[in-house]
Amino acid sequence: MASATIDNALTDRNMRTGMFAFAGALAMLGLGFAAVPLYDMFCRVTGFGGTTQRVTEAEAATVVATNNVISIRFDANTAKDMPWSFRPEQPTDRVTIGGRDMAIYIAKNESDVPITGTASFNVEPEQTGKYFNKIQCFCFTEQTLQPGQEMRMPVLYYVDPAIKDDENAKDVEQITLSYTFHRTDEPEG
Repeated sequence: MASATIDNALTDRNMRTGMFAFAGALAMLGLGFAAVPLYDMFCRVTGFGGTTQRVTEAEAATVVATNNVISIRFDANTAKDMPWSFRPEQPTDRVTIGGRDMAIYIAKNESDVPITGTASFNVEPEQTGKYFNKIQCFCFTEQTLQPGQEMRMPVLYYVDPAIKDDENAKDVEQITLSYTFHRTDEPEG
C-alpha cells in the first residue's frame, strides 16, 4: 500500500513537471513569434540601432526650426543580387535642425528584366536615430523598375530639435542616412 502511495505521488510530481515544461515550451514559442515585432517596436521608440522615426505631415508641421545647422550625409548601397545602380543625387547637405528638407536618391535597373526591390535603412551615429524623422520615404514600399528604367525617389525628413538636449547626441556634427536596396522578387532560372 505504501508503494502505491509513493508511485501515485511520483506520478503526480512527474505530471506536474511535464505540464510546467510544456507551458515553458509554449511560452518560448510565443516569444519566438513575438520577438521580431517587439524588437521593431523597441527600435522605433528608442532609435536603437540607428532606426529612424516615421512621422506624419501633421506631426511635422508642429516642429519649429532652430538656428542650428547639421550636416547630413547620404549613402546608397545594393545587395549583391540586386542589378541596380543606386546613388544619392548629392552626397551631403547642410540642413537647419527642425526644418524640413528633401533628399533625392536615384535608382536604375541595369538588367534586361523587371526587378522589384525594397530598401532597408539606418542612421549613424546610432544615438541620432530617434531624432531623424522621415515624413515621406521610398523605403516603406516595394519599388519595381522595368529594364533600363531610372527613377528619382525622394525622402522628406527633418532632424528633431530635441537632439540638442540629448547629452549623447548634442555634439554630433554629421548624421549619415544609409539605404540598401534588396531584391524582393526571385531571379529567373
